[in-house]
Amino acid sequence: MSDTTNLNHRTAMGADTAMEHCPLMPTYVPPIVQFVRGHGTELWDRNGVRYLDFLSGLAVTSLGHAHPEVAAALSRQATTLLHVSNLFGTEHNGPLALTLDRLLGGYGGQVFFCNSGAEANECAIKLARKWGGHGKFVVVSAYGSFHGRTLATLHATGQPEKHEAFKPLPEGFRHVPWNDLGELERALDPSVAAVLVEPVQGEGGVHPATPEYFQGIRQLCDDYQVLFMVDEVQTGLGRTGRWFGHQHFGVIPDVVTMAKALGNGVPIGACWARREVAAVFKPGDHGTTYGGQPLATAAARTVLEIMEREDLPARAEAMGRYLGSQLESLDGVEAVRGLGLLLAAQLGPGLDARTVAAAALQRGLVVNAVTATALRLAPPLTVTETEIDEAVHILDSSLSAVRNATMENT
Repeated sequence: MSDTTNLNHRTAMGADTAMEHCPLMPTYVPPIVQFVRGHGTELWDRNGVRYLDFLSGLAVTSLGHAHPEVAAALSRQATTLLHVSNLFGTEHNGPLALTLDRLLGGYGGQVFFCNSGAEANECAIKLARKWGGHGKFVVVSAYGSFHGRTLATLHATGQPEKHEAFKPLPEGFRHVPWNDLGELERALDPSVAAVLVEPVQGEGGVHPATPEYFQGIRQLCDDYQVLFMVDEVQTGLGRTGRWFGHQHFGVIPDVVTMAKALGNGVPIGACWARREVAAVFKPGDHGTTYGGQPLATAAARTVLEIMEREDLPARAEAMGRYLGSQLESLDGVEAVRGLGLLLAAQLGPGLDARTVAAAALQRGLVVNAVTATALRLAPPLTVTETEIDEAVHILDSSLSAVRNATMENT
């Protein structure tokens, strides 16, 4: 950035943090940038400053911003039919559900459409309880996991520090160490209905499961007659280099949840289950006013058509390898972990991830501090090598600036 651009940027940051009279609840920290336009991997703030988006709205805009085909589908649908409720049929639900089942492996499962990942996981939890019956209702998940912020999905989330302010939480949740089959088996008493895990713990620091772990979970769930439920809200639909993260591990789950990339920014979630599991739901057991409405499902159908046509899972795998190799070369990055284009850069001693992320933002790169010592990078699956090179250059400069500032202050 030029000196003038930097000055304008700092002015915008100061204005955006004046939140004393903001009408929005303070559920997020005050924003330091206000974005007004996007195209592909690029974003622009209200002062015309350009950024590279290597977060994709938390792994949502996998096709990049303002994709013209998705925009056209939304425009057509907005002038045709927006909503009639799930008391009636609409044209996109069936084809979209069939496509998702095919991408999952073509097992003849059934889909419930909703509006978000948390709602998809709520559906999975209710499905597990109905399937288990009275007395068999516990859902076991892993420490470090993240499954949502509703009361039930918050308790399923294996981060006890997030629970304290909202106790008492709904009963029926149990947590075990991540990637530890022995502890999981010890938790599987007759009250357990399901195991709920992520292929990669995204919010927990971008920690992938091992193949042995997922294969072992499948075997334990079969042995103890409990459901194997996989949260693919962040990992699903190409992000990891496969259509779904669990496909790296050669397992077939009983229930799969998804959202984020499905609408490329249009709110939509889905819960898929094997047909015999889904069959326990009867009319009235679950529902949603907006879930599966025509605007969202029209967008999702178009998103999946583009992803299949351009083979974006393969692109994510290739670009993920390239991004990972470039990150590993940086002074200040100790390790890189993740799958595909869901990566974490583990920083070296003395480097605070939030400070580095803020320095990167000042220089025109959007990433986030997923932990105190790690940065999460999840660019659009359409990202180019040129854009990766530019982002890595910015990150290198940011690491150097933070390291120099730390040395000056010591």
